Amino acid sequence: MSTPTSTLGCTQNGCVTALQPTLSLWDEPPSRHTDRIVADATDRMAWLKARARGVTATDVARLSGPKALRALALEKLLGTGFGGNAFTAHGRLREPEIAHWARRVYRMQPSSALFHADGRPEHLATPDGMRESGTALELCEIKTTNSAWKSIPRHYLRQVWWQQYVLGAERTLLVWEQHDGFIPIGNEPECRWVDRDENEIHRLVGLADQLLLAMAR
Repeated sequence: MSTPTSTLGCTQNGCVTALQPTLSLWDEPPSRHTDRIVADATDRMAWLKARARGVTATDVARLSGPKALRALALEKLLGTGFGGNAFTAHGRLREPEIAHWARRVYRMQPSSALFHADGRPEHLATPDGMRESGTALELCEIKTTNSAWKSIPRHYLRQVWWQQYVLGAERTLLVWEQHDGFIPIGNEPECRWVDRDENEIHRLVGLADQLLLAMAR
């Protein structure tokens, strides 16, 4: 391809020209999510260490405003000492069973990998599962709850949108199982598809970058 030129001006001796750089007609295609694996939860120490250096979907779920952002920045810098409770233990116990249901019914493949966003190694997410539908990537996120949901809680939506951004997914199957005193209710979990929302993703990326700046101070 020839290098384009532009005329700057003319004199009695002729025209003066300056070479201009050739511009690419196409942006670089995004890298595949499989090329952006940072760590795996099967190596818990490496996984936790990698998560501590960036902003995860769990972090973004908590970014409801400036006060929450400041509190989270301190927690990520200083640690919390929180090692879990009865609810988190129940969730870890039930997640493999719910994941088996999502795989059987929706062909969602369980995943424990930690991914970073294309071009942003500090933006991180660990979805519970995924599948490829044609050229589209679809994710799965699993929750347990002791309350009935009339709609998906907002903090879980933030978590889902962030995962979609990090992996480049089009939508997410959010699966939840309600329990009463840690005994599952019903024969099967409930689920709902959540579509990608570019406006929300743009807002969350801005908040995540503010969190990273606060962590660097």
